[in-house]
Amino acid sequence: MTTNERIDIAIVGGGPAGLAAGLYAARALRRTVLWERGVIGGQIATTSTVENYPGFAEGVNGLDLALAMRQQAERFGLETRYEAISELRRAGDGFILASAEGEVPARAVIVTAGAEAIRLGVPGEAELTGRGVSYCATCDAAFFRDVPVAIVGGGDAAIDEALFTTRYASKVYLIHRRDELRASKVLQERAFASSKIEFSWNTVVERVDGEAAVESLQLCDVRTGERRSLPVAAMFVFVGQRPASELLRGLTRLDAGGHAIVNEWMETDVPGLFAAGDIRAQSARQLVTAAGDGVTAAIRAEHYLAERFDAAA
Repeated sequence: MTTNERIDIAIVGGGPAGLAAGLYAARALRRTVLWERGVIGGQIATTSTVENYPGFAEGVNGLDLALAMRQQAERFGLETRYEAISELRRAGDGFILASAEGEVPARAVIVTAGAEAIRLGVPGEAELTGRGVSYCATCDAAFFRDVPVAIVGGGDAAIDEALFTTRYASKVYLIHRRDELRASKVLQERAFASSKIEFSWNTVVERVDGEAAVESLQLCDVRTGERRSLPVAAMFVFVGQRPASELLRGLTRLDAGGHAIVNEWMETDVPGLFAAGDIRAQSARQLVTAAGDGVTAAIRAEHYLAERFDAAA
Protein backbone atom coordinates (compact mmCIF):
# COMPACT_ATOMS: atom_id res chain seq x y z
CA MET A 1 0.00 0.00 0.00
CA THR A 2 1.29 3.47 -0.92
CA THR A 3 1.21 6.01 1.90
CA ASN A 4 -0.08 9.56 1.53
CA GLU A 5 3.05 11.14 2.92
CA ARG A 6 4.92 13.47 0.61
CA ILE A 7 8.69 13.23 0.38
CA ASP A 8 10.55 15.82 -1.64
CA ILE A 9 13.91 14.06 -1.84
CA ALA A 10 14.46 10.38 -1.07
CA ILE A 11 18.02 9.16 -0.57
CA VAL A 12 18.89 5.48 -0.85
CA GLY A 13 22.13 4.69 0.98
CA GLY A 14 23.62 6.09 4.17
CA GLY A 15 27.29 6.36 3.25
CA PRO A 16 29.20 9.65 2.89
CA ALA A 17 27.45 10.54 -0.39
CA GLY A 18 24.01 9.95 1.09
CA LEU A 19 24.72 11.78 4.33
CA ALA A 20 26.19 14.79 2.52
CA ALA A 21 23.20 14.84 0.17
CA GLY A 22 20.89 14.62 3.16
CA LEU A 23 22.55 17.59 4.83
CA TYR A 24 22.20 19.85 1.80
CA ALA A 25 18.71 18.72 0.90
CA ALA A 26 17.40 19.16 4.45
CA ARG A 27 19.05 22.57 4.82
CA ALA A 28 17.21 23.59 1.66
CA LEU A 29 14.00 22.96 3.64
CA ARG A 30 12.99 20.00 1.53
CA ARG A 31 11.44 17.06 3.30
CA THR A 32 14.27 14.57 2.96
CA VAL A 33 14.28 10.91 3.99
CA LEU A 34 17.35 8.68 3.87
CA TRP A 35 17.09 4.88 3.79
CA GLU A 36 19.98 2.72 5.00
CA ARG A 37 19.74 -1.07 5.04
CA GLY A 38 22.81 -1.65 7.21
CA VAL A 39 25.13 0.47 9.33
CA ILE A 40 25.16 4.21 8.81
CA GLY A 41 28.34 5.32 7.06
CA GLY A 42 28.67 2.36 4.73
CA GLN A 43 32.26 1.27 4.17
CA ILE A 44 33.77 4.02 6.33
CA ALA A 45 31.93 2.64 9.36
CA THR A 46 34.35 -0.32 9.31
CA THR A 47 37.46 1.87 9.04
CA SER A 48 39.26 2.34 12.33
CA THR A 49 41.11 5.51 11.30
CA VAL A 50 40.35 7.84 8.40
CA GLU A 51 43.36 10.04 7.68
CA ASN A 52 42.51 11.50 4.29
CA TYR A 53 39.32 13.42 5.05
CA PRO A 54 39.98 17.16 5.31
CA GLY A 55 39.74 18.81 8.70
CA PHE A 56 41.05 16.01 10.94
CA ALA A 57 44.76 16.54 11.48
CA GLU A 58 45.13 13.39 13.60
CA GLY A 59 42.60 11.32 11.67
CA VAL A 60 39.15 10.25 12.80
CA ASN A 61 37.39 6.96 13.52
CA GLY A 62 35.22 6.06 10.53
CA LEU A 63 32.09 5.23 12.52
CA ASP A 64 32.47 8.37 14.63
CA LEU A 65 32.69 10.45 11.47
CA ALA A 66 29.59 8.78 10.00
CA LEU A 67 27.58 9.35 13.19
CA ALA A 68 28.66 13.00 13.29
CA MET A 69 27.61 13.45 9.65
CA ARG A 70 24.22 11.91 10.40
CA GLN A 71 23.73 14.05 13.50
CA GLN A 72 24.59 17.18 11.56
CA ALA A 73 22.13 16.36 8.78
CA GLU A 74 19.38 15.36 11.21
CA ARG A 75 19.79 18.71 13.01
CA PHE A 76 18.49 20.32 9.83
CA GLY A 77 15.60 17.88 9.47
CA LEU A 78 16.89 14.77 7.69
CA GLU A 79 14.84 11.67 8.56
CA THR A 80 16.71 8.36 8.68
CA ARG A 81 14.99 4.99 8.22
CA TYR A 82 16.80 1.71 8.67
CA GLU A 83 15.05 -0.32 5.99
CA ALA A 84 16.08 -1.89 2.71
CA ILE A 85 14.50 -0.45 -0.41
CA SER A 86 13.46 -3.42 -2.55
CA GLU A 87 12.08 -1.57 -5.57
CA LEU A 88 12.32 1.84 -7.17
CA ARG A 89 10.01 2.75 -10.03
CA ARG A 90 8.75 5.76 -11.93
CA ALA A 91 5.21 6.87 -11.08
CA GLY A 92 3.70 9.88 -12.81
CA ASP A 93 5.99 12.85 -12.29
CA GLY A 94 7.75 11.21 -9.35
CA PHE A 95 8.87 7.85 -7.99
CA ILE A 96 7.72 5.05 -5.72
CA LEU A 97 10.10 3.42 -3.24
CA ALA A 98 9.06 0.05 -1.87
CA SER A 99 10.27 -1.61 1.32
CA ALA A 100 8.98 -4.20 3.75
CA GLU A 101 7.05 -1.38 5.44
CA GLY A 102 5.14 -0.46 2.29
CA GLU A 103 5.44 1.99 -0.60
CA VAL A 104 6.36 5.66 -0.34
CA PRO A 105 6.17 8.36 -3.05
CA ALA A 106 8.98 10.84 -3.64
CA ARG A 107 9.39 13.70 -6.08
CA ALA A 108 13.14 13.18 -6.55
CA VAL A 109 15.48 10.33 -5.68
CA ILE A 110 19.24 10.28 -5.07
CA VAL A 111 20.71 6.77 -5.13
CA THR A 112 23.93 6.56 -3.12
CA ALA A 113 23.92 2.83 -2.41
CA GLY A 114 27.67 2.57 -3.04
CA ALA A 115 29.71 -0.34 -4.24
CA GLU A 116 31.39 -3.25 -2.55
CA ALA A 117 34.85 -4.57 -3.27
CA ILE A 118 34.81 -8.22 -4.30
CA ARG A 119 36.37 -10.33 -1.55
CA LEU A 120 38.64 -13.32 -2.01
CA GLY A 121 36.54 -15.37 0.38
CA VAL A 122 39.51 -17.05 2.05
CA PRO A 123 39.97 -17.88 5.76
CA GLY A 124 41.26 -14.97 7.80
CA GLU A 125 40.21 -12.29 5.31
CA ALA A 126 37.05 -11.17 7.06
CA GLU A 127 38.54 -11.50 10.54
CA LEU A 128 41.52 -9.27 9.68
CA THR A 129 39.71 -6.69 7.57
CA GLY A 130 40.72 -3.32 8.99
CA ARG A 131 43.74 -4.92 10.64
CA GLY A 132 45.92 -5.36 7.60
CA VAL A 133 43.37 -6.53 5.07
CA SER A 134 42.19 -3.58 3.00
CA TYR A 135 40.43 -2.81 -0.26
CA CYS A 136 41.80 0.72 -0.65
CA ALA A 137 45.54 1.32 -0.75
CA THR A 138 45.00 5.02 -1.29
CA CYS A 139 43.21 5.04 2.07
CA ASP A 140 45.46 2.73 4.08
CA ALA A 141 48.92 2.35 2.52
CA ALA A 142 50.37 5.11 4.70
CA PHE A 143 49.80 2.90 7.75
CA PHE A 144 52.38 0.43 6.44
CA ARG A 145 55.59 2.37 6.10
CA ASP A 146 58.81 0.41 5.66
CA VAL A 147 57.18 -3.03 5.88
CA PRO A 148 56.38 -5.59 3.15
CA VAL A 149 52.82 -5.74 1.83
CA ALA A 150 50.92 -7.67 -0.84
CA ILE A 151 48.61 -6.50 -3.61
CA VAL A 152 46.20 -9.05 -5.07
CA GLY A 153 44.98 -8.49 -8.62
CA GLY A 154 46.20 -7.75 -12.12
CA GLY A 155 43.98 -5.00 -13.54
CA ASP A 156 44.42 -1.25 -13.71
CA ALA A 157 43.26 -0.70 -10.13
CA ALA A 158 45.66 -3.29 -8.72
CA ILE A 159 48.69 -1.94 -10.59
CA ASP A 160 47.84 1.69 -9.96
CA GLU A 161 47.47 1.01 -6.23
CA ALA A 162 50.64 -1.10 -6.19
CA LEU A 163 52.61 1.81 -7.64
CA PHE A 164 51.07 4.14 -5.08
CA THR A 165 51.93 1.75 -2.24
CA THR A 166 55.63 1.71 -3.20
CA ARG A 167 55.83 5.19 -1.70
CA TYR A 168 55.40 3.66 1.74
CA ALA A 169 56.10 -0.09 1.84
CA SER A 170 59.57 -1.57 1.84
CA LYS A 171 58.41 -4.22 -0.64
CA VAL A 172 55.22 -4.77 -2.65
CA TYR A 173 54.39 -8.33 -3.69
CA LEU A 174 51.98 -8.37 -6.61
CA ILE A 175 49.99 -11.63 -6.52
CA HIS A 176 48.13 -12.54 -9.68
CA ARG A 177 46.35 -15.78 -10.58
CA ARG A 178 47.36 -15.51 -14.25
CA ASP A 179 50.69 -15.33 -16.04
CA GLU A 180 50.15 -11.85 -17.46
CA LEU A 181 48.54 -8.62 -16.32
CA ARG A 182 45.24 -7.22 -17.55
CA ALA A 183 46.27 -3.64 -16.77
CA SER A 184 47.02 -1.06 -19.46
CA LYS A 185 50.47 -1.23 -21.06
CA VAL A 186 51.50 2.11 -19.56
CA LEU A 187 50.79 0.91 -16.03
CA GLN A 188 52.48 -2.42 -16.72
CA GLU A 189 55.65 -0.71 -17.87
CA ARG A 190 55.74 1.41 -14.73
CA ALA A 191 55.20 -1.60 -12.51
CA PHE A 192 57.88 -3.69 -14.22
CA ALA A 193 60.31 -0.80 -13.89
CA SER A 194 59.77 -0.47 -10.12
CA SER A 195 62.48 -2.05 -8.00
CA LYS A 196 60.03 -2.36 -5.10
CA ILE A 197 57.45 -4.54 -6.87
CA GLU A 198 57.95 -8.31 -7.05
CA PHE A 199 55.51 -10.42 -9.08
CA SER A 200 54.07 -13.77 -8.06
CA TRP A 201 52.50 -15.20 -11.20
CA ASN A 202 49.90 -17.99 -11.38
CA THR A 203 49.39 -17.62 -7.65
CA VAL A 204 46.36 -17.34 -5.39
CA VAL A 205 45.92 -16.54 -1.71
CA GLU A 206 44.51 -19.49 0.22
CA ARG A 207 44.60 -18.06 3.75
CA VAL A 208 45.44 -14.90 5.68
CA ASP A 209 47.28 -15.56 8.93
CA GLY A 210 47.70 -13.35 11.96
CA GLU A 211 46.44 -12.84 15.50
CA ALA A 212 45.76 -9.14 16.08
CA ALA A 213 46.89 -8.15 12.57
CA VAL A 214 48.03 -9.64 9.28
CA GLU A 215 51.32 -11.51 9.63
CA SER A 216 51.54 -13.68 6.53
CA LEU A 217 49.68 -15.09 3.53
CA GLN A 218 49.46 -18.72 2.53
CA LEU A 219 49.92 -18.89 -1.24
CA CYS A 220 49.40 -21.61 -3.81
CA ASP A 221 50.81 -21.92 -7.33
CA VAL A 222 47.80 -22.83 -9.49
CA ARG A 223 49.98 -24.74 -11.98
CA THR A 224 52.17 -26.84 -9.69
CA GLY A 225 50.09 -26.87 -6.50
CA GLU A 226 53.17 -25.75 -4.55
CA ARG A 227 52.32 -23.87 -1.36
CA ARG A 228 54.37 -21.32 0.54
CA SER A 229 54.06 -18.70 3.25
CA LEU A 230 54.67 -15.03 2.47
CA PRO A 231 55.38 -12.75 5.48
CA VAL A 232 53.62 -9.41 4.97
CA ALA A 233 52.03 -6.77 7.19
CA ALA A 234 49.08 -6.05 4.89
CA MET A 235 47.08 -7.40 1.98
CA PHE A 236 45.34 -5.03 -0.43
CA VAL A 237 42.74 -6.74 -2.60
CA PHE A 238 41.77 -5.42 -6.05
CA VAL A 239 39.92 -8.16 -7.91
CA GLY A 240 36.89 -6.11 -8.87
CA GLN A 241 34.04 -4.08 -7.50
CA ARG A 242 30.31 -4.70 -7.43
CA PRO A 243 28.08 -1.59 -7.43
CA ALA A 244 24.81 -1.88 -5.51
CA SER A 245 22.81 -0.79 -8.54
CA GLU A 246 20.03 -3.40 -8.57
CA LEU A 247 17.37 -0.72 -8.03
CA LEU A 248 18.50 1.10 -11.15
CA ARG A 249 18.45 -1.81 -13.58
CA GLY A 250 15.80 -1.26 -16.20
CA LEU A 251 15.20 2.27 -14.94
CA THR A 252 18.27 4.13 -16.20
CA ARG A 253 21.46 3.52 -18.14
CA LEU A 254 24.28 1.51 -16.54
CA ASP A 255 27.76 0.82 -17.87
CA ALA A 256 29.13 -2.68 -18.46
CA GLY A 257 30.16 -2.93 -14.81
CA GLY A 258 26.73 -1.93 -13.51
CA HIS A 259 27.63 1.67 -12.57
CA ALA A 260 25.08 4.42 -13.19
CA ILE A 261 25.91 6.75 -16.07
CA VAL A 262 25.47 10.37 -14.95
CA ASN A 263 26.48 13.85 -16.05
CA GLU A 264 28.52 16.36 -14.07
CA TRP A 265 25.42 17.16 -11.96
CA MET A 266 24.95 13.49 -11.01
CA GLU A 267 21.80 13.37 -13.17
CA THR A 268 20.79 10.13 -14.84
CA ASP A 269 18.78 10.13 -18.06
CA VAL A 270 15.58 9.96 -15.96
CA PRO A 271 14.38 13.40 -14.79
CA GLY A 272 14.51 13.64 -11.00
CA LEU A 273 16.73 10.58 -10.58
CA PHE A 274 20.31 11.09 -9.44
CA ALA A 275 23.19 8.75 -8.62
CA ALA A 276 26.22 9.73 -6.55
CA GLY A 277 29.31 8.22 -4.98
CA ASP A 278 30.76 4.81 -5.73
CA ILE A 279 27.63 3.67 -7.55
CA ARG A 280 28.24 6.06 -10.45
CA ALA A 281 30.57 5.54 -13.39
CA GLN A 282 34.01 7.18 -13.28
CA SER A 283 33.96 7.62 -9.50
CA ALA A 284 37.24 8.19 -7.66
CA ARG A 285 35.86 5.93 -4.89
CA GLN A 286 37.12 8.14 -2.09
CA LEU A 287 35.31 9.43 0.99
CA VAL A 288 35.79 13.10 0.15
CA THR A 289 34.71 12.74 -3.50
CA ALA A 290 31.66 10.70 -2.49
CA ALA A 291 30.61 13.49 -0.15
CA GLY A 292 31.13 16.00 -2.95
CA ASP A 293 29.02 13.90 -5.29
CA GLY A 294 26.22 13.85 -2.75
CA VAL A 295 26.34 17.62 -2.35
CA THR A 296 26.25 18.10 -6.13
CA ALA A 297 23.27 15.76 -6.47
CA ALA A 298 21.36 17.50 -3.67
CA ILE A 299 21.93 20.95 -5.15
CA ARG A 300 20.73 19.79 -8.54
CA ALA A 301 17.76 17.97 -7.00
CA GLU A 302 16.75 21.21 -5.29
CA HIS A 303 16.93 23.03 -8.63
CA TYR A 304 14.88 20.25 -10.24
CA LEU A 305 12.13 20.55 -7.61
CA ALA A 306 12.07 24.33 -7.90
CA GLU A 307 11.76 24.21 -11.67
CA ARG A 308 9.39 21.23 -11.90
CA PHE A 309 7.09 21.65 -8.93
CA ASP A 310 7.51 25.05 -7.24
CA ALA A 311 7.07 26.95 -10.49
CA ALA A 312 3.78 25.14 -11.11
CA ALA A 313 2.44 25.80 -7.64
